[in-house]
Amino acid sequence: MSTPPTINLRFTGDYALAASVSLAASAAFVDGLRRGPDGESEVLDLAFPLEGSWHPVGVRVHQQHNGSVSAHLLTNPGSAMTHEVRATLERMLSLDVDGTGFADVAARDNVVAGLRQRHCGIRPVLLPSPYEAAARAIIGHQLPVRQAAAITARIAADHGVPVEVGERVMTTFPAPAQLIHLPAVRGLAARKVEQLRVLGNAAADGWLSSARLRALPRDEALAELQQLPGIGPFSAELVMMRGVGEPDAFPLLEKRLHRAMAAAYDLGEAPDLPTLERIAERWRPYRNWAGLLLRNFQPVGETA
Repeated sequence: MSTPPTINLRFTGDYALAASVSLAASAAFVDGLRRGPDGESEVLDLAFPLEGSWHPVGVRVHQQHNGSVSAHLLTNPGSAMTHEVRATLERMLSLDVDGTGFADVAARDNVVAGLRQRHCGIRPVLLPSPYEAAARAIIGHQLPVRQAAAITARIAADHGVPVEVGERVMTTFPAPAQLIHLPAVRGLAARKVEQLRVLGNAAADGWLSSARLRALPRDEALAELQQLPGIGPFSAELVMMRGVGEPDAFPLLEKRLHRAMAAAYDLGEAPDLPTLERIAERWRPYRNWAGLLLRNFQPVGETA
């Protein structure tokens, strides 16, 4: 049996920064984090269709003691190119963003400094593609989180590709070609099924490319995403943050983050948006990174 290829992931910026990045802390919010074969280190198992070619891949990502991050390409039935898998993983783990200046943000904002110190090494972990982020946004609209997750898992089980990742089998989200012909899904409204079919066509045409959307001015990218049925202003922001990966995005419609900011900065119960935007100016050019810390770790009702 051949040894699976090892993919060494690169950090944009100062390589010494690798020591301040924690894969385990970053990946704690996504499915697939588990104990490694040695019982001590944590690894991240992922299965997804690779953006562009949409070949299914199964990878196991782990971090060395020196901070470097690598992945074993365990399943690759479509012979996806290794450099494309590397680029996708680097984007998913936000390693393609130079994080050197985030310490400067903490130095000028005590709230961010405290959260960063308590939760060291966290970076946003993205979905494999804007396509998958948009699909999850359509499925989850106005549904409880658990119900949306169950429907998403059902779609993957019925229409995705099972891949072996180590000793277990994981299932990818369906590639666009499969979503185009998606039949009725138990628990999902017929209009959402049709919206997912349209999304499949858009992704198959390359219209949802992460590189393309990241290169556009943010307002233009958001406007284009809202041309998709089922993607409104809030969902478009979600796709840009979770699928494209904007390190400096500040979501204007995410009430959970706004409540956390109100609590952390003692702004009262209903601060206006201009006030929140002024505070977020301190976080540039890492407003999304600072927002991740506030969103997930600042208890509402408490000040930091």
